[in-house]
Amino acid sequence: MLSRLPASSLKGLRSLAEARPSAARSAAQTASRVRFSSSSASSSAVKSFLDSRATLASATLLTVGSIAWYTHLYGSLPFLGEVHANSPAEEGLHPPHYPWSHGGLLDSFDHSSIRRGYQVYREVCAACHSLDRIAWRNLVGVSHSVDEVKAMAEEVEYEDGPNDQGEMFQRPGKLSDYMPPPYPNEEAARASNQGALPPDLSLIVKARHGGPDYIFALLTGYRDAPAGFEIRDGMNYNPYFPGNAISMARVLFDGLVEYEDGTPATTSQMAKDVVTFLNWAAEPEHDERKKAGLKAVILFSALTAISLYVKRYKWAPIKSRKIIYNPPADKGHH
Repeated sequence: MLSRLPASSLKGLRSLAEARPSAARSAAQTASRVRFSSSSASSSAVKSFLDSRATLASATLLTVGSIAWYTHLYGSLPFLGEVHANSPAEEGLHPPHYPWSHGGLLDSFDHSSIRRGYQVYREVCAACHSLDRIAWRNLVGVSHSVDEVKAMAEEVEYEDGPNDQGEMFQRPGKLSDYMPPPYPNEEAARASNQGALPPDLSLIVKARHGGPDYIFALLTGYRDAPAGFEIRDGMNYNPYFPGNAISMARVLFDGLVEYEDGTPATTSQMAKDVVTFLNWAAEPEHDERKKAGLKAVILFSALTAISLYVKRYKWAPIKSRKIIYNPPADKGHH
């Protein structure tokens, strides 16, 4: 039957058969070029995203934030060794966190608690511990009035001089005087405490890891030693103290002081008040610092908003303008 077809028909069939594979090859090449261009475009977009500064800053913030959060939760990183003066076995029990009234960003000290805490310090702690960095004038306007502080200062005799005859003399205290130490020197303090030196309490809250939580836990954490734990004579068991043995005996007991405002003088209440007072002694600028910080945040927030508005106002016309170049007509063609 094919033999009956003319030669021209056979040539047409041959050319059609040859045209179909070439069309398929061209279509495949076009599809591969499209796929290659799309993949290259996506890879370039991913590369530009990874190389951008925003990605670098975001990754850095995520890493730093993760490390800070882990350290906040667990206290240390698992792959870095800690540097401490004491070994973990000597650090003592970690104190719990207590909800202090001045712990918030916008919270101030409880000044009634500061007044009660000073009473506890004066009647209990001042027998052994000094407060060298606090003057009588620092109490004015914080926990006591001027007349009250003057009366308390005048109860203490201070050595002054020399006078006209070149001799030292005793005088009543003034607002500018610092609170008197319980011992004249370090040797006298050690001799009265079986060789132990009672630390100065001016900065004790900032000088101890855990701050007020540690001081409160230490004052309320005295208990009998567990079975098998040996304590030397003159030492007392306290799980929160490094080594669990402290030379200071328990000093706070229910009803030890009588508060002027009628607050029940329980052990925990006295510990809370004296820790608040010592926290204030370590940071007398606490309330004023938070006030200044709040003012600074408000001021700089307003300045930032104004700066952003002025920037958009000045740059919006420049960034949104459209420049069109119209080349001059070629006069040679006319």
